[in-house]
Amino acid sequence: MTVLRVLIADDHPIVRAGVRSLFAGQADIDVVGEAATGEEAVALARQQHPQVVLCDLRMGEGMDGVATTAALRALEPAPAVVILTTFDRDAEILGAIEAGAAGYVLKDAPPDTIVRAVRDAAAGRLALTPELSARVVEVLRAPRVRLTDRELEVLRLLATGASNPQIAKSLFVTEATVKTHLVHIFGKLGVDTRSRAVAVAQERGIL
Repeated sequence: MTVLRVLIADDHPIVRAGVRSLFAGQADIDVVGEAATGEEAVALARQQHPQVVLCDLRMGEGMDGVATTAALRALEPAPAVVILTTFDRDAEILGAIEAGAAGYVLKDAPPDTIVRAVRDAAAGRLALTPELSARVVEVLRAPRVRLTDRELEVLRLLATGASNPQIAKSLFVTEATVKTHLVHIFGKLGVDTRSRAVAVAQERGIL
């Protein structure tokens, strides 16, 4: 029987302990190390040569899950990476996949889903639930939104809760100009409110 070598990367000790205990009853899975940061995960992967790394998306200061995934995939040999996180925004899922992740699983998923994701990743299969797979496909099919540099500036200020007069003052333009930019932004994002514009921009990774 082939035993899969797995590395756990998460900044919360309780999460790492929970995942380790989850694999304790799996005869074909051996946890070869734990890392609290992305940098530590890459260093341990160089030493332990895991076949799969279960990696959190956000790990405090330093490298996040996407950067860690890219660094791990650049190793030789490169382990498969499965993101295990509580965050399920479309932009984050797509970012992880684009960085080379073999899977994306939410921490509240059933234990057997997490175990299956590790086995799938080790076998070279994409480890995504049907729901997340459908969302990735939907995002990839959606037309790319291209905002001008000034529209992005307006959108970023909008995300801070700034009013039209405040945005105009920050950018040294008139309120009428700000309103024109907002009309263009709303049209490109397919929204009709300020809050929805910010939400959609975050979902699509624009912000």
